[in-house]
Amino acid sequence: MRALYLEFVRFFVSLRLTVGLLALSALLVLFATLDQVHLGIWAVQEKWFRSFIVLHELKGFPVPVFPGGYFIGGLLLINLVAAHLKRFALTWKKAGIQLVHGGLILLLLGELLTGLLQEEYQLRLDEGQTRNYSESWRFNELAVVDDTNATTDIVTAIPEQLLTDLGNELQVPALPFRVVPRAYYPNASLMLKENVPAGRPVVDNPATAGLGARLAITPLPITYQQDQRNLPAALVELFGPEGSLGTYLVSTMLTEPQRFSYAGREWTLALRFRRAYKPYALTLIDFSHDRYAGTEIPKNFSSRVRLTTPDGRDDREVLIYMNNPLRYDGLTFYQAGFDNNDKTTVLQVVHNPSWLIPYISCLLMTLGLLWQFGAHLLGFSRKRAAA
Repeated sequence: MRALYLEFVRFFVSLRLTVGLLALSALLVLFATLDQVHLGIWAVQEKWFRSFIVLHELKGFPVPVFPGGYFIGGLLLINLVAAHLKRFALTWKKAGIQLVHGGLILLLLGELLTGLLQEEYQLRLDEGQTRNYSESWRFNELAVVDDTNATTDIVTAIPEQLLTDLGNELQVPALPFRVVPRAYYPNASLMLKENVPAGRPVVDNPATAGLGARLAITPLPITYQQDQRNLPAALVELFGPEGSLGTYLVSTMLTEPQRFSYAGREWTLALRFRRAYKPYALTLIDFSHDRYAGTEIPKNFSSRVRLTTPDGRDDREVLIYMNNPLRYDGLTFYQAGFDNNDKTTVLQVVHNPSWLIPYISCLLMTLGLLWQFGAHLLGFSRKRAAA
């Protein structure tokens, strides 16, 4: 039993395991880069780096083809920690190696925390527009809003994942009716039925209420490209104690929510990009797009925004431009793009609690390498001087 334990420990602290895992990491990056031609950056991250086993579709069946980033990174983390603990010696001579190992361990932990905790949203603002929320690029939600009160909206947001469970009755305490998903399309195009060209593939649309009854649905392949967006659609049926209230077609393609009345109150229903509300607001004062003289090549683009809080504690102007983000309330607002003939700015809003860890780990590794090479250089210089 002891021999088995020693063999187990020897395996996890061995340098061969470290070299093998580093080789697998290089191959993982290579294969993921090649696969990015077919998939976007988000899909590549989820498929190759944020998984234990990489699955590839082969004739409709998922087949494991390579160890994923979590598997390789997890083993490498165990290997580094085990080797660090086994060979740890608190001496000046080994201090550089200890710092390098500590930096590598911290770097792996930082990547793990980033994958688990990081959230990314976008904030689109027209000049003069004020918003207190950002929207997700990848995730959506079904928003049921009670807007009977002219000054206050009561919003019930149902995650998109629940809409894929067809036939499941969603009973939310804040709603006097049940929501039952009838169909879900991850990416679909909508068109008025009378405008559908001959030969265009459409699916059955059982919508009986709202604008959706006049629309035709064409399912589209899911896109993974970074500059393209999936526009999902769903059919949901509402049920009150007295029975069905109608089946609605909702889609992120529809720019306006659908209205209906029930139980003496006014409601709106919409499938929209997931929102993250904040206790403060940003107003776009001015957007500038500078170009190199005589060309259309962008030189710089920047957004002058006003940050305000309801209590008046913050009311200031901030200039956001490339490599100069706004950091506020644990979020980072980057200048990501523009639209609408330079009248609309697109800000990338990132929440990453572990954003400092890579900087700290790189600093530790740099200090460790400088210490280690400096110690050897000093020792060599002393020997040479003595000779």
